[in-house]
Amino acid sequence: MPDTTTPSVLFVCVHNAGRSQMAAAFLTHLAGDRVQVRSAGSAPAATVNPAVVEAMAEVGIDIAAEVPKVLTTEAVQASDVVITMGCGDTCPVFPGKRYLDWELPDPAGHGVEAVRPIRDEIEKRIRGLADEITPVT
Repeated sequence: MPDTTTPSVLFVCVHNAGRSQMAAAFLTHLAGDRVQVRSAGSAPAATVNPAVVEAMAEVGIDIAAEVPKVLTTEAVQASDVVITMGCGDTCPVFPGKRYLDWELPDPAGHGVEAVRPIRDEIEKRIRGLADEITPVT
């Protein structure tokens, strides 16, 4: 049973190897245990994109041990906020959930130089989201 006092956020992209991994890592880094964070993909890759791992390491966040996860109905049901990043219509919709769609370029197949601006945009959006949903301590 999810903790109803702690907001929960699910980040979804196709492969769960780039955008959603960066978003989940930033929110975990910024909000700590004030938010429950999940990420998943509609068609998960075998591994997280190495350029994404490198770009996150540049800002002091280690996601090298992360593994792409498959999107489940249970993950959506357990989340208060569902943020999609290019997963199309594959994300199930349930009443009472807040859905946001962040249009961001897919870092798949790109080097770290192309990933950096995506990372920075995700960080900016996560900072705004964290300020909005995390309880003040």
